[in-house]
Amino acid sequence: MRKWNAIITAMILLLFVIHMIWGGLILIGSVQGGNSFFSCLSTILLILIGIHVLIGVKLTIDTVIAQKKSGVSYRKENRLFYIRRFSGLALMFFIAAHVFIFNGKTVNGVYFLHVFDVMALISQILMVVSLLVHILSNITPLRIALGFKDKGEFRTDLLFIFSILLLLAGMAFVVYFIRWLII
Repeated sequence: MRKWNAIITAMILLLFVIHMIWGGLILIGSVQGGNSFFSCLSTILLILIGIHVLIGVKLTIDTVIAQKKSGVSYRKENRLFYIRRFSGLALMFFIAAHVFIFNGKTVNGVYFLHVFDVMALISQILMVVSLLVHILSNITPLRIALGFKDKGEFRTDLLFIFSILLLLAGMAFVVYFIRWLII
């Protein structure tokens, strides 16, 4: 099950990068929103995230059961485990907000959102932050599960790329918020 989760996670990351770049271009006004291909891609991404969540819940339950059977939880030693779970839980709430906020309409070829106010902006910035924490805390287990050798440079380069992309995504939300205020 862990191997399948790793494969699904790799697919999520690939689709997420495409979603983030294309969505950022929509937010800053470089491309039109409401594209059916982008909508289909987003739906596939949500389905994969749902599968990832279900597997994560199953693995978490298995871990908690094993801890109860052994009678020892090693809370201090398992802080990273709980960081992964709590950042994933936070991410689920922020993704739900993201879907709600960005479920707009296309009117005469122009994509409109319902509302993008200060609370929407804050929730999306927090989504970016929780996603960064989730990726940072899970990149090593993912690398191991996919069979990559321990190359610190690869991990650092990957984290650098994701950090830059997430920074740009956060900036795109701010640009969209400013554009929303002006309109």
